[in-house]
Amino acid sequence: MVQGTTSDAGKSTLVAALCRAFLQQNKSVVPFKPQNMALNSAVTIDGGEIGRAQAFQAYAAGLEPMVDMNPVLLKPTTDMGAQIIIQGKALHQMSATQYHGYKTIAMEAVLDSFRRLNEQYDLVVVEGAGSPAEINLRDRDIANMGFAEAVDCPVILVADIDRGGVFAHLVGTLELLSESEKARVQGFVINRFRGDIALLQPGLDWLEERTGKPVLGVLPYLHGLHIDGEDGINPLQADKNEGRRLQVVVPVLPRISNHTDFDPLRLHPQVDCDYVGAGQTIPPADLVVLPGSKNTIADLRWLMEQGWASYLQKHLRYGGKLIGICGGFQMLGDLLVDEQGVEGPAGSVAGFGLVAMRTELMPDKQLHRRTGVILPLNVPVAGYEIHAGISSGPGLQNAMIRFDGIGAGESDEAQSDLDGVVSDDGKIMGTYLHGLFDQSNALSAILEWAGLEQVETMDYPRLREQQIERLARCVNEHLDMERLQQMMQSWYAVRAK
Repeated sequence: MVQGTTSDAGKSTLVAALCRAFLQQNKSVVPFKPQNMALNSAVTIDGGEIGRAQAFQAYAAGLEPMVDMNPVLLKPTTDMGAQIIIQGKALHQMSATQYHGYKTIAMEAVLDSFRRLNEQYDLVVVEGAGSPAEINLRDRDIANMGFAEAVDCPVILVADIDRGGVFAHLVGTLELLSESEKARVQGFVINRFRGDIALLQPGLDWLEERTGKPVLGVLPYLHGLHIDGEDGINPLQADKNEGRRLQVVVPVLPRISNHTDFDPLRLHPQVDCDYVGAGQTIPPADLVVLPGSKNTIADLRWLMEQGWASYLQKHLRYGGKLIGICGGFQMLGDLLVDEQGVEGPAGSVAGFGLVAMRTELMPDKQLHRRTGVILPLNVPVAGYEIHAGISSGPGLQNAMIRFDGIGAGESDEAQSDLDGVVSDDGKIMGTYLHGLFDQSNALSAILEWAGLEQVETMDYPRLREQQIERLARCVNEHLDMERLQQMMQSWYAVRAK
């Protein structure tokens, strides 16, 4: 199990790297995260929903994402509450206090999924959440040491040296663990190091002498690394070409979900993709994309307060293009209704009024993996749907996408084969499909529709695979893989006796 001294210490990245490194050794390996809190999610091959980071780790392991890889997913709808997804299915809306009492039940699902994976694969690489030293969360913990103790697995502790205080993070975390938990920690990994390793060596020697535990590796800062974000919006670095570039603007909603949709835009050499947050001036754009949301009504009200309604009217009047994805698609309509309080307090709100439709949020979430054709552009597309709304109205007569057949987790009655909308003037498109920009042909066609001439092809899936291989090379070079495996073998050999 990989645990971290802090959030964003590098747990997700290290698990992905280890999955690919072990796969290269011809081991059957699978990622596992008992509990994740994130608004970036993916639809699995078995028709459920898991954290996006676990889907990325599955690809690193050469696998399709499955619900057992992340049996508990928390998707915050407010600062005090979240939707609780158990083994791929949304079951409850709970406050933080309610969920704390529910953890013993959630742990049953965690152990059930872990047992299945443990029986099927040679190696399970487990990712913790946050820090194991969060004292207020130790009771009924299912995400860190509570899980490690329940299944009796060894732990390595990773810390981010780039943010400073790495030795305090490691020693302080260890000091706050119980004696049995301390013994479970088999070694340290220091992440994101820049500079001469010789200058760090005295600190490494001190750390090993102080704790009696080895430093298994010091991983370098990987410039330009791009991997799917677990939750927060990560800075991306891409080489940009000279000449005119398409200007794309995306509002950063308070509950923005699946913002990984926009990574291909942010990485494209001919695109400048700007995220606009609260209080920021909205710049001119060729294309505006309204993203998904985990609390669509609240986020729509936020957009209205931030002046987006008048901005969009002016943007369209001057010939700009607009795409709404999932919650952003719902916002394009006349009315958004949540009578059952699916995403927040029950109520309704007027939309932007750009499409003659209304959306009603329903408790049953739609989870589908889809392939089809973007009708106005006549180009194939593939992606996934994760939404609780059903949209209807005369404005939907001109669909954006025609889907192919039945997707994973879908029944014949679940959906029609048409999705989304294209406005009569061709300036607006909307869809429930996430991953719209992932395929190179679809991305190029959309950029051309938005006004970019002589579009360069960018193969995003190939880029993701290159990044996974880069991670594997990094751990093979800078992590003592042989010692790590010897530690695992010794741990389980002792327990076998």
